[in-house]
Amino acid sequence: MKMKIAVCDDDRLQRHYLREIVLAWAKRNCHLVELKQYANAQAFLFDFAEEKDFDILLLDVEMQEINGVALAKKVRRENQVVQIIFVTGFYEYFGDGFDVSALHYLIKPIDAAKLEPVLDRAVNGMTLRKRSVLVVTQEGSVKIPLADILYIEAERVYIVVHTMQGNYRTRITLLKFCAELDDTFFKIHRSFVVGLMHIKIITKTSVTLINGDLLPISRGMYDKVHAALIKYL
Repeated sequence: MKMKIAVCDDDRLQRHYLREIVLAWAKRNCHLVELKQYANAQAFLFDFAEEKDFDILLLDVEMQEINGVALAKKVRRENQVVQIIFVTGFYEYFGDGFDVSALHYLIKPIDAAKLEPVLDRAVNGMTLRKRSVLVVTQEGSVKIPLADILYIEAERVYIVVHTMQGNYRTRITLLKFCAELDDTFFKIHRSFVVGLMHIKIITKTSVTLINGDLLPISRGMYDKVHAALIKYL
């Protein structure tokens, strides 16, 4: 697979160390990788303004001026599908990953045994996010990438597919439509199936999505939803 990867870390030795692990992993798995290194968030954002086609970002959390979390939030405003992997020495940043749908947090020190399985997951995620479903509406058939679907809402014999670009209503059962989805989606309520990648906040009774929509969680479902979310992360 061909992919574009960025390593952003203000520690030069760490930056080069991560680069060597990534390139060795890519060679072993026959991936063609374009890898760019950045010493700070500003340097990355300068390139990102012109090149938004990164597939994987390896971001140090603790950087001067703009940290990795703030950088990821800026990226997410313009790119919903890039796989973000945080590298940090502190566990307290873990919760911030929900805001940017981070793939994983890696706790320093990093080695190949920790990083390579996460890179494999990133590739699998890239493959899944390229999949689309065809939604037949009154206006015509619309091809929707799975990565764009925030959630699906059941309305009797219809469903509404909610995306960041708009909503699409089609006559099909929720059960039948969900057969076209993958395990990045989870049924949280009899009327709602949500894209795990788009969950920002989860409580005992609801989830809040990145667009601000609040959806209910069925009674007794919190633990299952939470477990699915942790597995996805």
